[in-house]
Amino acid sequence: MTSAITKLERGRGPCFAFMAEKTYLAVDLGAESGRVMAGRFDGKHVSLHEIHRFGNGPIRLGGTLRWNLVGLWTEIQNGLREAASRYGSSISSIGVDTWGVDFVLMNRNDEMLGQAWNYRDSRTDGMLAKALQRVPRAEIFSQTGLQFMQINSLYQLLAMCERDPELVSQATRFLMIPDFFNWCLCGSRVVEFTNATTTQMLNATTRTWADDILRRLDIPTQMFPEIVNPGAQLGGLRKDVSEFTGLNKVNVVAPATHDTGSAVAAVPTSHTGNPDWAYISSGTWSLMGVEVNNAVLSEKALQRNVTNEGGIGGTYRLLKNIMGLWLVQRCKVAFEERGLKVDYAELTRKAAGATPFRSLVDPDRPEFLRPTDMTEAIASECRRTGQPVPENEGEFVRCALESLALKYRMVLGWLEELTGVKVKVIHVVGGGAQNALLNQFAAEACGVPVIAGPVEATALGNVLVQAMSAGDISSLHEIREVVRRSESITEFHPKNNDGWDDAWERFRRICEV
Repeated sequence: MTSAITKLERGRGPCFAFMAEKTYLAVDLGAESGRVMAGRFDGKHVSLHEIHRFGNGPIRLGGTLRWNLVGLWTEIQNGLREAASRYGSSISSIGVDTWGVDFVLMNRNDEMLGQAWNYRDSRTDGMLAKALQRVPRAEIFSQTGLQFMQINSLYQLLAMCERDPELVSQATRFLMIPDFFNWCLCGSRVVEFTNATTTQMLNATTRTWADDILRRLDIPTQMFPEIVNPGAQLGGLRKDVSEFTGLNKVNVVAPATHDTGSAVAAVPTSHTGNPDWAYISSGTWSLMGVEVNNAVLSEKALQRNVTNEGGIGGTYRLLKNIMGLWLVQRCKVAFEERGLKVDYAELTRKAAGATPFRSLVDPDRPEFLRPTDMTEAIASECRRTGQPVPENEGEFVRCALESLALKYRMVLGWLEELTGVKVKVIHVVGGGAQNALLNQFAAEACGVPVIAGPVEATALGNVLVQAMSAGDISSLHEIREVVRRSESITEFHPKNNDGWDDAWERFRRICEV
């Protein structure tokens, strides 16, 4: 049963002194869209206001997939200009967060070397196997602690070295996507820690670049810059940016520039100490994990192919990347290409009415990474595993959602195994927090309450880390107090276990096929 939890009343939690309201701007870029958001903070509560929204997505160019970074930069400036006209001198700073793994190479004259690649481009096919022929899997994991995925920056860069070594030899600076936009804003030439940890090129123990691995893969190391922590102040705006936007005396601050790092900072948990709560940053990807103080680099962690990504305050996020609502998004595209116009709400209603547990798939099958037609990919996987093929929109979407919930159950067991701590509650943040059917499925499959919200966790984490950098908030714990006081959440409790245990046994067998 679900129950709405309203905003916490004033007077609860630690005492926060009221102050003159400040505005922090969050540039939040996702794989499908970007936004410039304003976070208004009075010392006790934070409110978010969307200033400018714009589209994003891979660009097909000469048979490759790229990002249109120049177009995104134009939209960012337009959003900042609008923010300046609305909030003026109350604006304190700007922070940028984006997805992980993708990057820009720049030469000594600060020229971009080529068009930025999209992580789904096929050039990384086979690169993981080539890397492991030269450096053993166990050795890469013991240093980086990262999940092995062909989209990781390490394999992207290895592919570039094979495809165009002359271009790579000109590189004097490696910048992750948010760091590139920080360079556009203020000229900084550093990489922020949380996004650096998504590359599989950072040593999780020393928290410095894994130069030994890079050299053994013949990847030049001189281009890798200083790594800064979330909250680092990077400098004031470039003169031309300030003049165009109308923003004066505004600092650029590195939040957790990896969007999941910012989202987890805004998880409204009151639990401290042992990681007895888990999170799912739910969107195109489902990133499911727990917060720990140090990277988990055990043999069992390697076997489970989990990842250790940086968090706020020196923490690590022990997590698993799960394919997520990408399955539903691409099913919707397939339906529309056949002339059927449906929105996500209608697809969810159809899924709710479909037969339970008719067909299940492992969401993380490589066939689902970039299929031409997601429905055909799901149908093919059902045939391969001897199951009925979904026959309509509701059955396809129900297959995706039930399969995701069961994958959450599998990953939850791995996290408990690796930490030795029983998880008591799962927090779902991000756009997927709005999918009530998936959240209820997750509660049923995992057997623990699911707390959904905030939806805008990434932007909240971004602006509140900026507030912490300014000295208006003292700790990660206080960030979460502010979120709990400011946002509404919804709870989902296990209420109907019928069929889930049997489905779990089927799902485990399917994953082993």
